Parts: sequence; C-alpha cells; structure tokens
Amino acid sequence: MLLESLDLIQFKNHLKTSLVFSPQINCLLGLNGSGKTNILDGIHYLSLTKSAVQSSDSLNISHGMDFFTIKGKFQIEGKPLEVRCSFEAGKKKQIFQNGKALDKTSEHVGLIPLVLIAPDDTELIRGGSEGRRKFFDGLISQLDRSYLDQLIRYHHYLKQRNALLKQFAETGRRDLTLLGSYDQELIRLSLLLARRRADLMQVMGPVLQEYYEEISLGREKVEVIYETEALKADFEAYYLSLRQKDLATKNSNAGIHKDDFEFRIGTHPLRKIGSQGQQKSFIIALKLAQFQIFEQAKGEKPLLLLDDIFDKLDDDRIAKLMELVSKGTFGQIFLTDARPERSRGILGALDVEVFFFEVEKGEVKK
Repeated sequence: MLLESLDLIQFKNHLKTSLVFSPQINCLLGLNGSGKTNILDGIHYLSLTKSAVQSSDSLNISHGMDFFTIKGKFQIEGKPLEVRCSFEAGKKKQIFQNGKALDKTSEHVGLIPLVLIAPDDTELIRGGSEGRRKFFDGLISQLDRSYLDQLIRYHHYLKQRNALLKQFAETGRRDLTLLGSYDQELIRLSLLLARRRADLMQVMGPVLQEYYEEISLGREKVEVIYETEALKADFEAYYLSLRQKDLATKNSNAGIHKDDFEFRIGTHPLRKIGSQGQQKSFIIALKLAQFQIFEQAKGEKPLLLLDDIFDKLDDDRIAKLMELVSKGTFGQIFLTDARPERSRGILGALDVEVFFFEVEKGEVKK
C-alpha cells in the first residue's frame, strides 16, 4: 500500500499543492497553522471520504473559492489506482476511482486502510461515548463493508423513529404500527452490529496489551470493556419496555447508539486514575493495535499518519516508537512536526529513506 503522489486544489490553505512521496517516511515541517495537518487531512479524505477535522465538507474549501479537489495516485497490491475526491458548494461530494464516479462514497471506505494518531486523540479517553463509538465504528467499517451498510441503515431508521416520536408529540396522534416497524428493524440491526463490535474486542484485547507494554515499559493490564444492552438475552423486551419513556422524551432510549467502550487500567477506569503518560501510552497502543488488525485483515500495511507525535511524547516513548519504525513494523509513514531540528535528529538516526517537506502558508517545497 503506497501513496505515490498527492494533489490538493483549493483545499483549506492549499490553493495548488503537488507532492511526490517516499515509500518510507515523509516528514512535513512548518509552524503551526502553516498547512502541515491539512496535507494529512487530504490523505484522510482519499481513504475515508471525509475530513478528520471538519464535519462539514464546505469548511474545507479555500477562502473565496467554491470547490476543492484532492487527487492521489496509489499502488495497491502492485496495481495503480488513482483516487479523486471533489466537492463543490451546494452539490454532492463525489469520489472517483481511476476516473469512474462511485454511486455512494461508502463504496470506497476500506479500500485504502489508514491509521491516524493525532494530538486530540486523548479525548477518546476523556470525552463522551459518541467519540468512542465513532472510533470503533470507523475501524470496523474499514474492515467490513456489510457493517458500514448496516450502520448507515441503523442511523437512518433511528432518525426516522425519532422524527416520528416528535410528530406524535406535536399532533397528539400516534401510529404505533409504524413505530413498531421501526422498532423491529432497530432491534435486529442492534444485535448484528453489537455482535461485530464484541468480536472486535476479542481480537483487539491481546494486541492492545502487547503494544501497551512495549510503548510504556509498564506491566499493568489494560483493556477495553464493551458496554451494551443489545447482547443481553432480554434485549428486545428491554427495548420495548422503554416505549413510554421514548414517547415522553421524544427520543429513542435503547439501541446500539447508547453503547459505550470503557478503557481500563487494572480494574479501574483509565480516565479516572491513569496518569498522563499512561493515557498517552494507551492511545498509541490502541492505534497500533488498529494498525496490526488492518494489516492482518488486508494483507497490506495501512498508511500511518502521525500528527505532531513528537510534541506529545517523552523521549522514552519516542525511542520505543522509532524502534518499531526501524524494525519495519510499519509501511509508509506521514508525519508532521513544528520543530525541524528535532525531526531531522530523530529520523536522521534511522536507516530508512526520509523525504522532508517544508510547509509555509500553504506552500510546500521538498
């Protein structure tokens, strides 16, 4: 899996940027706000058809412009693939593979596996359950197209059901037959999706522990506990028992959109007792476990994006991460750093090819 070149046109602060990459390490250097992370985000678009930073595509268009285009040339299993993502304000986003437009962007997800380690990843620990669900849903969706399709259907029916509950409250009339049809579909999909989430936890557990010990030099047991009602024997009865509450709150109070994933160290929640170092080690181990799971499932190493990784780690953890790099654990790497001398020192000591790119106000030179 290689990204050979990238073109950004009117994407954020890059009016026109063209880059040719090393198959090993590509380091983007520049001050904060120069456009380094925007390049990583362009790569993220080509993999997952969306930004890792902005929820709205329109916010990624260069100021004063009305569209953006991102194009990447890849080698996948030795075969060339050109991917283009285009978005024009007021129109539907389009994804092209070798010039052919896809009917749905979801058809593309999973073709180019990618792992991103970013500065705000510790929010997975400290933040709400929605962020954790999105992370694990995104992970499984890159592995399993049917899971993504089922997840999209689930959220469609959930949106319809919640709209119906609000309509009941506004009109005073209730169509319980229609509500029941949504209930049965949401119950069915909850069971399918919850089983797949639980399967992932079984695979991820030992890999997470192995990487945590390697990165942190710690021996504490770490794990992810999947919390769901959907896999309990009485889930359907539980779901239906909340109907009166649903009608009162005008919201669906059961289903896999209420699930959570608790990160633990020992037998305690990581967010409560984990030190800053333990939390950072956990997140990196989680993302490296994601990398290994992708590699085993796809037979190729995914792209690895490291955004300001040196800024967030102490010297010991950087050394352990670079040890993994030098072993050939990873494939093609893209990283950013605001301190050129630091990156040149750390990466220059490795026996690998490194391309350095200087980024300033959306302009890039190798």
